[in-house]
Amino acid sequence: MTATTTPDVSDLGGDTSVTQEAEELLELVAQYRLLNRAQRRRIAICASPEIRTVLAGVERDMALKRSPGSMSAILTDGKEKQAKHLDLIDRVFRDIARGIPRKVLITMPPRHGKSRRAARWAPLWYLSRHPDHRVMIASYSADLADDHGRWIRDAINGYGDQIGLYLHAGSKAANRFDLADEEGNRLDGGLVTAGVGGGLTGKGAHLAVVDDPIKDDADAQSPTMRKRLWDWWTSVLLTRIEPGGSVIVIQTRWHEQDLAGKILAGEDAADWTILDLPALADSEDDPLGRPIGAPLWPLRYGRKALAKIRRSVGERVWWSLFQQKPRPLEGGVWKWPWITDHRLTPMQFQGVDLTRIVVAVDTAGGSDDVNDETGLWAGGRDANGQMYVLADRSGRMGADTWGHAACRLAVELKADAIVVESNFGGDMAKQIIRQAWKDLEAAGETKGMLMPAIIEVHAKQGKRLRAEPIAQLYAQGLVHHVGEFPRLEGQLVTWIPGMDSPDRMDAAVHGLTELADPAASSVGSSLYSDQRLTGRR
Repeated sequence: MTATTTPDVSDLGGDTSVTQEAEELLELVAQYRLLNRAQRRRIAICASPEIRTVLAGVERDMALKRSPGSMSAILTDGKEKQAKHLDLIDRVFRDIARGIPRKVLITMPPRHGKSRRAARWAPLWYLSRHPDHRVMIASYSADLADDHGRWIRDAINGYGDQIGLYLHAGSKAANRFDLADEEGNRLDGGLVTAGVGGGLTGKGAHLAVVDDPIKDDADAQSPTMRKRLWDWWTSVLLTRIEPGGSVIVIQTRWHEQDLAGKILAGEDAADWTILDLPALADSEDDPLGRPIGAPLWPLRYGRKALAKIRRSVGERVWWSLFQQKPRPLEGGVWKWPWITDHRLTPMQFQGVDLTRIVVAVDTAGGSDDVNDETGLWAGGRDANGQMYVLADRSGRMGADTWGHAACRLAVELKADAIVVESNFGGDMAKQIIRQAWKDLEAAGETKGMLMPAIIEVHAKQGKRLRAEPIAQLYAQGLVHHVGEFPRLEGQLVTWIPGMDSPDRMDAAVHGLTELADPAASSVGSSLYSDQRLTGRR
């Protein structure tokens, strides 16, 4: 509660009744702060005008302390807007302010408010909650970092009385300042800024914010600049974090080996909270719970606006900076027009009769399948040889999960076969599917459907030799994606020979290879002795 709304008991002299009344009011205000919003609203409605004025002051004080976004809205009279993705950033800072150490990587597109919230309002709010703590802000250049520091310093000068923050008279530089109490006595807290590669000497930090550590594409593509950034990160910034301190990295993606990429591939990757926020949602586990294809900030950048940006910047920049899926510059086996020019909407697909439908599985390789995705794909073929991608349900799944997921997808689409890559585990993949089908059958989930045939793939030949024929089917316009499959499509167009082939792509290659095989698909309903394809044209 601000000084203008909190009664000062010391100014009430010896009037015991007034003093007691003030103390009672303070106790009521303390209890009021503990109520939820609905309860506080009911009290305000019933209160007298005088009490309502006091409660309005209490509400304003509570809002200033609630979150960075709430503070910004109050201090700017609502000009600073809130959005769901900015609320995620607010939650991170609220956790840190409550004493929960965090390592957080936030990847999101440009012009979506990330720097203003994470490198300006949020540090200002954090210091208002912990004026005895020190904050570090780093960006790709000292000038940009200093701009953030200057903004925070000026905000303290402008709003200090309202948020309880004051600068020490002897330390007011934009790139380094100390805080003071209301009487001007120096506190332990303050802020320091630096550019990537610059020094961060002096006291450590309870909170470090690294905002936009990469300047542009030229720096991102330079191995020397990427190494310089990583060396600075490991030998300078991380060494300045106080025990129990927190660090936040917020950036747009530029390259697979940029700072975010190195963190994601690092030994301590499991210690990081990852908030991946593409301009258009491309995953069922989107941090905001968006459906696939939904924009990040629809009030500012709706689908049409983002489509215009996509056309203007090109696919490589779009997928890197806006979708946070950086990919190589040249040499991809798949080309974007092969996918986009032949895509069908679910409505357009309604008139298509399929002669075959298969589910394809590429199991997570290696000994630890928790860290890899299992490719789970479904597609079909019509009598004219046109092929259709129907589903991509890939994800991190262990052996106890992917078998049931594959069988459920087969039931959903009435697939006649499940194609499974069996390099890892030998005959185990087949046994997993058989057991999963028995489990679903016992639970009544198969609905009397015949168990799909299990077709094993032994992918011994080179990945390029397996992928290129399927890419040529795309080039000939024989493969149609029914709807959008952003992660699968991103893997297809980013893969170049010599790279490890990702699991979604491998599953699609296995499935399409089976559908494209004349020996498997030209014989129509006579392919299976049990006549499971009867009725399909």
